Amino acid sequence: MAEPQTELPPRPARPSRNPMDRFIDGIELVAAFFVGVVAIDIFVSVLLRYFFSVQIPDSYDFGRLLLGILIFWGIAATSYRGTHITVDLVYANVGARMKRFIDVFATLVLLFVVTVQTYTLFDKVTSTYAENLATFDLRLPVWPFYLVAWIGDVSAVLLIAVRTYRLIFHPELIGGQYQIKPVE
Repeated sequence: MAEPQTELPPRPARPSRNPMDRFIDGIELVAAFFVGVVAIDIFVSVLLRYFFSVQIPDSYDFGRLLLGILIFWGIAATSYRGTHITVDLVYANVGARMKRFIDVFATLVLLFVVTVQTYTLFDKVTSTYAENLATFDLRLPVWPFYLVAWIGDVSAVLLIAVRTYRLIFHPELIGGQYQIKPVE
């Protein structure tokens, strides 16, 4: 005897995501990927060194360069969401209008600083390319690592600019920005 078929409940519709939100999610995904790459590099290097007395060629250089990439992509990932560690002594004790002013001012300062940083990092990419710097063991060129880090920094500038625009013209798109979450 055949069992009666039951219908599955309809899946809830996914909220439509605009291209900018998908871009932001993509930046965060790339940052997460580099966290994984750095973790795998460190884990495998320690495992091989400890149990087999073997070292991956250029493991120190790769770890150092990948950590630099991770830092710049991490700046991109945390700059838009505002999920980095903050000290909000003044912020927690002012009204909503002043909080918005502080947010806009702080984001503009961050935009300026990261833009200058991006400019100087591009200079580092071009000088590293011109000097033909390479890793110690495998003699791999270093400039592509610097370039990937610079692209992360450019992404940070773009996301901070989007955050600034949204804070000024569409603060409702930032989502829950004004909720203070105390550390316990």
